[in-house]
Amino acid sequence: MIKMKKLTLGYKKEKILNDIDLKVKKGEFIGIIGTSGAGKSTLLMSVTGGIKVFDGKFEVLDYDLNNIKKKNLIKLREQIGVIFQGYNLVDRLSVLDNVVSGMLKDIPLSRAILKLYKDKEIKKAKEYMDIVDITKHSLKRCDELSGGQRQRVAIARALAAEPKIILADEPVSALDPKSAKKVMGILKKVNEVYGVTVIINLHHLEYAKEYCDRIIGVNNGSVVFDDNSDQLTDKLVEKIYTVNN
Repeated sequence: MIKMKKLTLGYKKEKILNDIDLKVKKGEFIGIIGTSGAGKSTLLMSVTGGIKVFDGKFEVLDYDLNNIKKKNLIKLREQIGVIFQGYNLVDRLSVLDNVVSGMLKDIPLSRAILKLYKDKEIKKAKEYMDIVDITKHSLKRCDELSGGQRQRVAIARALAAEPKIILADEPVSALDPKSAKKVMGILKKVNEVYGVTVIINLHHLEYAKEYCDRIIGVNNGSVVFDDNSDQLTDKLVEKIYTVNN
């Protein structure tokens, strides 16, 4: 689903990631770890085609990101769900409305604004609310919810777009441990039930080891570890988190 070969990425004239070789298969559950500024977010968000390619080859869902046209970039992004640390919900709208907003590529904007949802759309929204365990709050405004509940709404909204890939950028860093574990468990469940490829940036090493099948360690713009979570030794952890001044 994702192929990176000798890939160098960055912004404007600044190179952030260098000589990256990675392949991601359908249905994987991957955690990206490393220090702040190591390049984790750049690596994650490059999958949406928004990061400059300096060198190498880069394919996502069979689209060539080295030279992708705008119309194909839109098609690519329609197949990728993104979950942010700050939730990015419309707080004044209900949980249901936020979840249905994930279907906007299939619902005319005028009908969405008037909240004229079809039965099949409500049924789909309920399915996704059920899997993230938020259905009982479906009519509440999102600004009435806790952080953990809001993140679960964000997951349901991402699912509503029926993506092939879900990217989650530090989705639990602002949550208490109990809420964080619930969100991680739900992301794992989504991965298993729908076969969606899930890639997560994680600040907490213990969550990466507990929930992720594969871990990618980034240090100073390079991938220094890429293997199953059970291969992550203390020595390798030290290599990943060593700061080079």
